[in-house]
Amino acid sequence: MNEFLPHFEDGRVKLLIVVCQCFKADRMIRIDLLQCWAARDTSGYLSPFHFTRRENEADDVTLKILYCGVCHTDLHTIKNEWGVTNYPVVPGHEIVGVVTKVGSNVTKFMKGDRVGVGVMVDSCKECECCQHDMENHCPQHIFTYNSPHKGTTTRGGYSDFVVVHQRYVLHFPYNLPLDAGAPLLCAGITVHSPMMYYGMTEPGKHFGVAGLGGLGHVAIKFGKAFGLKVTVISSSPSKESEAIDVLGADSFLLSSDPEKMKAATGTMDYIIDTISAVHPLGPLLDLLKVNGKLAFVALPGDPLQLPVFPLVGRRKFIGGSYFGGIKETQDMLDFCGKHNITANIELIKMDEINTAVERLSKADVKYRFVIDIQNPYPRVTFRRSFFQHFHVSTLLSQVSQYFVDVE
Repeated sequence: MNEFLPHFEDGRVKLLIVVCQCFKADRMIRIDLLQCWAARDTSGYLSPFHFTRRENEADDVTLKILYCGVCHTDLHTIKNEWGVTNYPVVPGHEIVGVVTKVGSNVTKFMKGDRVGVGVMVDSCKECECCQHDMENHCPQHIFTYNSPHKGTTTRGGYSDFVVVHQRYVLHFPYNLPLDAGAPLLCAGITVHSPMMYYGMTEPGKHFGVAGLGGLGHVAIKFGKAFGLKVTVISSSPSKESEAIDVLGADSFLLSSDPEKMKAATGTMDYIIDTISAVHPLGPLLDLLKVNGKLAFVALPGDPLQLPVFPLVGRRKFIGGSYFGGIKETQDMLDFCGKHNITANIELIKMDEINTAVERLSKADVKYRFVIDIQNPYPRVTFRRSFFQHFHVSTLLSQVSQYFVDVE
């Protein structure tokens, strides 16, 4: 076989080895092509891409991906807006599916379980943060995509299966639909975590949600489940009916109306800021009562200016929050199962992703795109006799017609 190695790229050598191994073992050789969609440059355009997942090891869980949410982080990453993208990049960190294989050390999952994978897939497991269920703050945490890991780069959920260490796999509530539940793996935990940490859960308190999008609409649902009075704060008057009549908010505050903002001064106990665009903080701080709390969960592209006098003069608190650790993410999912909380979604096919990304960049979605990954990808099956009539180089040319990229 070595005589053929110099003639082919690395990926096609791997394919040759797989084919030869199958040839020795079976009369029928079936090749399952792992397919996904990847961006290859800063245009952010996504197209079919093929690669090999690592083998399922003793502590691993393999899951067939059924649905994957489209997060605003995906948009930033495929266009390299944060300057950290390693192309080609396969996005997706709101992953739900079913377990198809478990390693010998796996005890919490079994084949057929409904599971989810969120923003991270590994960490050091030894530092103080990892020991206290805050793996998301581990200095060595590994993102679900675009992170160096075990000699390669992690690939996300815009694909048909994934292999993940059992610690970072989550049980998904059986009473929730998988498609509408997928965004909980990022959008859900991103707003639930600060609400829990900063104590924004006391029934009867006034809770402001700044921004009505993928994060904000889930924050409304958590607020109502906690028994809070929920007010949506938005600069778009067209969102009032949606916020109250569809999502269940108690009231709507138009931030572009100075008189209404002035009338609401000092009325809110908590505000969660989900606005990803640059915006003034003073008006939000003015809405808070003494000892009020403002938590940031979005990531504007440019720094925000923070007025200090409102903080000092009325003892207000301001903080930020990342996504959550694994335990709190599981707790969040269990809470959603108990209260029947899911995201409002638009379900799309994989080949509609570029249109969806374009719409997402214009905030034209209510309120989260979710990709249906269930449609089967092509399988290539060869009879043993096929190999008796083809030179190996001819075989590879036949197989390679199914590939756009191989690595």
